[in-house]
Amino acid sequence: MSPIPKPHLLGVLAGLFMASGLIVSTTLLTRTWLKVADAESITVTGSARRNVSSDLIVWRGSLTVESPTLLAAQALLAQQETSAREFLIRQGVTNAQFHPIAIQRIQLRTGKQAAEGDTETESSTTRFRLSRAIEVRSGDIDTVLGMDSKTSLLINQGIEFTATTPEFIWTKAGEAKIEMLADAARDARARAEQIVSQGGRTISRMRSAKMGVFQVTPLYSTQNTWDGMNDTTSREKTVTAVVNASYALK
Repeated sequence: MSPIPKPHLLGVLAGLFMASGLIVSTTLLTRTWLKVADAESITVTGSARRNVSSDLIVWRGSLTVESPTLLAAQALLAQQETSAREFLIRQGVTNAQFHPIAIQRIQLRTGKQAAEGDTETESSTTRFRLSRAIEVRSGDIDTVLGMDSKTSLLINQGIEFTATTPEFIWTKAGEAKIEMLADAARDARARAEQIVSQGGRTISRMRSAKMGVFQVTPLYSTQNTWDGMNDTTSREKTVTAVVNASYALK
């Protein structure tokens, strides 16, 4: 008897594995329906998703100056603040909030000096560093982003200015939460009905429902946290609501 060609043998083995898989799947599925047929209740998870666009931007920047005297530092900061205000207005931002000035006294060591009796002592100078934070909250996201892209104009003027990455916020989460949880509950019931119908059962009533965490993530992201995520890094977002529901069967 001639040996079976290798390609044919592989095909036979693949067929056997596939048949075994189908038998196992069918067995598991049958057991699932049997459990449904004998159960008094079923618990399922429903979800609702919605893609949204941020409607608020929070932008923060800071002016910093340094001078040997507090008076000189205050005068320099006032000049730079005037330039910053004019820049913001030219860019269409008129609601910037300037926070109180933060003052830092800095001691700089300048080396050692010989005193009487050839004793060396540390010498130092004092400088004052002043900073003032700027914050903008606006629904006109495009205008603020346009301004943010041009802050290098301030630096070109010799102004020590820094800005953080803008935050993007969706403010309608509270009002949308109730509606999305209702959608998630309907999804849970539809899932339950689809499952129990295969076992010859129907849903009688809802026994309990538990709201899952509300996730606001970057668009199409699969990120999530156990206590709910509220993304502020992306302008476009995906909102997900989850409901765990238990239904009595009849």
